[in-house]
Amino acid sequence: MKVVYSEEYKQVYSYDPASNPGRIESIEFALAGRVDYIEPQPASEEDIALVHTPRHIAEVKREGVYEIAALAAGGAIKAAEIGLSEPCFGVIRPPGHHASADSAWGFCYFNNMAIALTKLKRRDKIKKAFILDFDLHTGDGNINILEPKGYVTILNPGGQDRNEYLKIVTNALGKTDADIIAVSAGFDNHEHDWGGLLKTEDYTYMGNLVRETAVRNHGGCFGILEGGYNHAVLGKNVLAFIEGLSS
Repeated sequence: MKVVYSEEYKQVYSYDPASNPGRIESIEFALAGRVDYIEPQPASEEDIALVHTPRHIAEVKREGVYEIAALAAGGAIKAAEIGLSEPCFGVIRPPGHHASADSAWGFCYFNNMAIALTKLKRRDKIKKAFILDFDLHTGDGNINILEPKGYVTILNPGGQDRNEYLKIVTNALGKTDADIIAVSAGFDNHEHDWGGLLKTEDYTYMGNLVRETAVRNHGGCFGILEGGYNHAVLGKNVLAFIEGLSS
């Protein structure tokens, strides 16, 4: 399967857990020899400005992280474009689902998912989108930017019971008729990460559901990396999701 990735994502651009040294390397090690890497290009400022205000873009530049944040957004765009015709995953950072139009928090700068889907929609490549955000934390930026647009449905599964969580995901994907299934893939709800809920095989299960839904709807699917902070398990969880998405 094609995976969008750049060596630049190893860059330690901040002091937060998403930027920790070794985080991207743990994924790279797990995926070695199993995927085909595709190099992304940075998102243009024009693409970023479709989602974010000039004030917010200027603030990201002031913080000195514009280049890596634009490259993450460009990685999401590339994954979404490939996802129109075949499953794709973006191993990108910084993450993005906590970035709103004029603000960001939670280790995010630009909303990678919103930028990617907005570009597809403006090019008339999609009519409806469904976002499965299985990160531990609700993607408030995805909701703030995309939900008012009317063409995007967003699921942030809740609950403390693993089986109920997976049932919610199964039921929601079973009902959607979206022609693109997009995943904000945060792996911090794993049993050995901050959330302590999901098992590695659950990511394979959800990846497979996403792929099956895309096939049923005669559409596409892709995912992009959000959270996940235990380097000992992050790589195998990403691989598990990719294996489900590609099966």
